[in-house]
Amino acid sequence: MGGFLDKVVSSDFLSATLLTFELTVLSMLIGVAGGVLLALAKGGPRPLGWLVDGYVWLFRGTPVLLQLIFVFNVLPLWGLNLSPFTCAVVALSLNEIAYMAEIVRGGLLGVDRGQRTAAHMLGLSEVKILRWVVLPQAARLVLPPTGNQFIGMLKTSALASVVSVQDLMLTAQRQAAADFDYVGALCAAAVHYLVLTSLLTFALRRIERRLDVTRRAAARRGRQPAVPHPGTAALDPTAR
Repeated sequence: MGGFLDKVVSSDFLSATLLTFELTVLSMLIGVAGGVLLALAKGGPRPLGWLVDGYVWLFRGTPVLLQLIFVFNVLPLWGLNLSPFTCAVVALSLNEIAYMAEIVRGGLLGVDRGQRTAAHMLGLSEVKILRWVVLPQAARLVLPPTGNQFIGMLKTSALASVVSVQDLMLTAQRQAAADFDYVGALCAAAVHYLVLTSLLTFALRRIERRLDVTRRAAARRGRQPAVPHPGTAALDPTAR
């Protein structure tokens, strides 16, 4: 038991946890940004939409591990010598972009077309409609599945140990190989993964609640009846 607790609080595991979190956040940020761009490009010219479909088909249809090993082993043959951490970020981001593109596209399709029509009638440009009308409403639809992707990315990042990224998984394997305490090392890694997952889940739920409260407040303001001028109350026969 003492060996397990020592591993949980050891500097090696704490550093590996920080690196795992950094890898997850970087890959997700790039994945979300790229997914939004691909989702918007999907609605553009048809050849561009075909390219987006081909990208999504390729990266959703092949294993993440294959993509990771491909980036790590093939890019140096093309003159691109990247660190293992950078290779992991590139591979995980490229894969995540494909999934986020479909998630964002679903969110955009979920926005009522009447919202666009009303914005056009107000004279807003396409860019302003997208910025102020479509994207804010789509964000509420996209956030829950994006949260699931975030947690999934945290666990998928363990594959980066295959290309020598010193993450939680590789740290646990090396600790276990050093003292043959596989139970203690793997359980220590599990504790750190659970802590990270719990923190991410808590943060995402807070964001969802915040968006929901904002939506409800806006809905209440939209339903709020107009307050009559004090001078007109005496003229209203129903006010007596």
